[in-house]
Amino acid sequence: MLKKDIEKFCASLGLDTIGFIRCRRFEELRAFYQYRKENNLQNEFEEDDIEKRINPNVYMDDGKTIISIAFPYYHDDHAENNGFSVYTKRFDYHRVVRKYLDQICAFIETLGGKAEAFVDSNSLPERYIAYLCGVGFIGKNNMIITRKYGSYVFLGEIITDLEFECEDNGSFENISDYTECGECKICLEECPTKAINNHRRNPNICLSYITQKKDISDKEIKLLKGNIFGCDFCQLKCPYNEVAECNVLDDFKTIDYMNENAEVYADMDNKYFKEKISCTSCGWRGKNVIRRNAIINIKHNGREIEKYRGNSEYINKYIERLNDK
Repeated sequence: MLKKDIEKFCASLGLDTIGFIRCRRFEELRAFYQYRKENNLQNEFEEDDIEKRINPNVYMDDGKTIISIAFPYYHDDHAENNGFSVYTKRFDYHRVVRKYLDQICAFIETLGGKAEAFVDSNSLPERYIAYLCGVGFIGKNNMIITRKYGSYVFLGEIITDLEFECEDNGSFENISDYTECGECKICLEECPTKAINNHRRNPNICLSYITQKKDISDKEIKLLKGNIFGCDFCQLKCPYNEVAECNVLDDFKTIDYMNENAEVYADMDNKYFKEKISCTSCGWRGKNVIRRNAIINIKHNGREIEKYRGNSEYINKYIERLNDK
């Protein structure tokens, strides 16, 4: 009954894509993570300690159940393609999702349980957990895809000491069958860097990842093309996204000033960044990486970039590299 109570409370918040699995070690992922370490495939955003990636009890000793919740963010008012991924054009999902999770944790406490909430604040495999919970499936683009909202969702997790009867809805071995995708290869064909292809998935050359790196090579500069932050190529033409429901959570309405042209972001000062960008889902990366990518966007489109020089050695270095090409 408590499980139904939690589902009903989540529904009252507008959250209807939720799943439960037993809190256990995901030992089946150890060899996968070990392979990534040994072959230098990890990037700077990944946790080096495998135990923290496979053992939920590192975060809650007496955890019995993991709850995975999908937070739909797609709004049909984002149409301006200005180099920013759809997910970045709204308030910081870390704060928004945390607000919802805190309410759910408080409700669980009224049921007599303890609960800890996580949104990018742990190293657990959240997409894998969501898949096991039945929240969605993992598509050929390596993203969690929900039946109702497509891949336009953020994920949040709660670990609780309440124990429910629940079984895994899939297995690690079956993910690569991509049963739900069938013969569709649209995302593979759309990926500009071939980070996803018929043979492997390499997030280290994903265009979204490249836009977030502090230092990028000349080859990566060419790959950026018009992207300023994030990448949606593998999502935009996905059949599941074409029928996805939108405008669900008002907290994720598109922010108007995130539809400006590249010149605005290339020229932004600390005040503009602090007041407008720092509160968005790309603000965590800081001003200069976004400015750099906007300047690359401008150069890519054949416009002058020399005027963006200033007292930032970081920006000036990239302007010099771009002008040398």
